[in-house]
This record gives sequence, structure tokens and C-alpha cells, in this order.
Amino acid sequence: MAAILLSLYWSFLKVGLFTIGGGYAMIPLMEAEVITVHGWLSSSEFLDIIAVAEMTPGPISINAATFIGYTMAGVAGSLVATLGVISPSLVLLLLLSRVLIRIIQNPGAANFIKGLRSALVALILLASFTLGQTAVIDIQTTMIFGLILVASILQQISPLYFIAAGAFLGILLFPY
Repeated sequence: MAAILLSLYWSFLKVGLFTIGGGYAMIPLMEAEVITVHGWLSSSEFLDIIAVAEMTPGPISINAATFIGYTMAGVAGSLVATLGVISPSLVLLLLLSRVLIRIIQNPGAANFIKGLRSALVALILLASFTLGQTAVIDIQTTMIFGLILVASILQQISPLYFIAAGAFLGILLFPY
């Protein structure tokens, strides 16, 4: 049990340490750690956890780490994985809180952040493409994807409505 807890902490510490830009930017590295490196989950299981993490209140990266940790080692696993993913941000925030305002006001830092934003969009698109390959697998899921995509482009309403609509359409189209 101690080995899996240490492995969970280390994996999610790397996810928290080496990704900048929030939860969606963490998904590709999290996916690599959980599926490719350790084989803890299948792509389908990972996608299910990401879907639940998205619907659950709070940051998606923390929710996903908590759910994956719980899947692997129960409550202790969820605590360790969550602590791993938040540790780098917490430590950096505590260390840099006094100088953070000065850094952000620096013109060079503003350009640095512009570059990070572009990289973040690329990582989010990569995560969307990768997860989409697992989620959009037949005519029904393609219809749900297309409908929600078009509706979300045309209507500026809360994503919660689109998540609810996707869940409702899933129940309607997959009744078994």
C-alpha cells in the first residue's frame, strides 16, 4: 500500500509541478502518468473520471487527482494524490507571494505570460483531441458532440446546461 501511495504522490506532484495554466493544461500530463506510464486506468476509465471531475464543483485537476487516487488506493490514495497535485502551487504561492505583484507588473513578465497563454491553448486543444478520440466513438456520440459544440458556439450560457444536456442525451440515446 505504501508503494502505491508514494507512486500516486510522485506522479501527481509531477503533474502539478510541470504544468502551467490550470486544470485543463494538466490533463495531457495526467493522462500520460495514469495511462501510459503506470497503466492504472484505461483510456475509457480516465475519460469517465475527467467527465465526473468536470461536473464536480472545484478545479478539474484536483477533482481528477482525488478520483484517480481513490480508484487506486481508497481514501488514503485520494488524499495523497490531491496533496501531490496541489503541493507545487501551494509552495510556490507561499514562497512568491511577496514578489508576485512586482513580477506581474514587469513588461517582460507580461510577454512571458502571453507566450504561456498560447501554449495553454495548444495543451487544451491537445487534451480535447485526445479525449475526443475516446469519447466520440459512434453516430450517437458524434451527434451529441456536434449538437453541444454548435449550441455552445451559438449560445453564451453556462456550461452546466451543456453538461446537463449531454447527460440527458446520453440517457436518451443509450437507455441500457
